[in-house]
Amino acid sequence: MGHHREAALKLDNVRKVYRSGDAETVAVDRASLEVGPAEIVALVGPSGSGKTTLLSISGGLLSPSGGRVVVAGDDISGYDPKRLTRFRRENVGFVFQSVNLVPFLTARENLLVVADFSRRDKKKSKARADQLLAELGLAERAGNLPRQLSGGERQRVAVGRAFMNQPDLVLIDEPTSALDTKLGEQVMELIVTEVRARGTAAVIVTHDMRMTHFADRTLTIVDGILGDPATS
Repeated sequence: MGHHREAALKLDNVRKVYRSGDAETVAVDRASLEVGPAEIVALVGPSGSGKTTLLSISGGLLSPSGGRVVVAGDDISGYDPKRLTRFRRENVGFVFQSVNLVPFLTARENLLVVADFSRRDKKKSKARADQLLAELGLAERAGNLPRQLSGGERQRVAVGRAFMNQPDLVLIDEPTSALDTKLGEQVMELIVTEVRARGTAAVIVTHDMRMTHFADRTLTIVDGILGDPATS
């Protein structure tokens, strides 16, 4: 995959409305955003502000109620579920709380399991997995199961997995929530290093203001509305 010079992510007037009976909840309200090819954007907001919804829409995990979502030039707004699944696998890396490591697979296998789908040659995939694990300081841990790893190590394996398929866009949800400040800083530094080295773009959702200095830009989201920190 060549590196795209166009925006890695473009949200155009994106809305997400949940209906329950007569009530409707606007989770994301006409959000527009453009993320450059190798840019790191931090998205900060209180819980329930729509951050994770916005992230899920950006990666094609959720369909918007309105507006357009364009990832590296592909307008995914109208994709059917099957096409979205394939798109996500090949173009987006996720580090989400809900996407946990597979407990009975080693660190290396947890990276390989995402590569297997993509008809890539096994030997190349293995070399890439080992290279990523080494970069993340996990070379000695490649053969370990998740339960044999510390929380910080597990988080780094999840980061490695997200970069495995050389995605155009990596989406990261609260990467440091379970980690103390020092470990959190380490994980963020590794994320930034990977993003910079690979020309990948990243959107990082966090409520941890200590982590925003790692980003090129910080946006806030409150009650589903995107804004700049300066104006909020």
